[in-house]
Amino acid sequence: TGFILLGMVIESVTGQDYYDVIRARFTGPLKLVRTTPSDRPGLKNLATGYMSENNAFGFPTETTTSPGVLAWNPGIEWTGGGLVSTSRDLALWGAALFQGRAMGAPYLADLLAAVPIDPRNPEIEYGLGVAIHHGGTYGTVYGHSGWIPGYSSSLRYYAEHDVTIAFQINTDIGIVDGSTPLVPELEQQLAKRIIDTLNSSMGVSN
Repeated sequence: TGFILLGMVIESVTGQDYYDVIRARFTGPLKLVRTTPSDRPGLKNLATGYMSENNAFGFPTETTTSPGVLAWNPGIEWTGGGLVSTSRDLALWGAALFQGRAMGAPYLADLLAAVPIDPRNPEIEYGLGVAIHHGGTYGTVYGHSGWIPGYSSSLRYYAEHDVTIAFQINTDIGIVDGSTPLVPELEQQLAKRIIDTLNSSMGVSN
């Protein structure tokens, strides 16, 4: 709800359509050419997603009714999500955001002004739409997971190594309900493979 209200504020202040603002300020300058609005059921080159038969929405197990056409209108997300992208563009966005190229001070500082989500676990914090994990194997990690029925995604920026890793999965079975550790295991294994390889090539040890 907060992000939907923010979208209304953006359009009121700028006098422009939200997606036009996104193109002008972010996806255009950053050359995120495969990131477009998901404001209609028909989305070019969209992979079919898969859901469990007993999903909470009563949706069909396959998310598309024909190639690139969703069984529902994703426009309901609007500024609460509202974009379709690739893992490549997602990684490029994460790098630009956390390196300060997407938006500079004071906006990035505001974004990262985080607080612990649980006083019993102060190493995990949450800022403005970004999770921050401290004390892991590869140091501080910024990022977020993503979900829409039938699809799951992950973006992680490893600050001490300046490495961004993103992936997308065209199913939410076992992921949305937390019954499988697939996403955190993929995050750990990809980080290990990529960062360890980079460190090894530069003669650095963890």
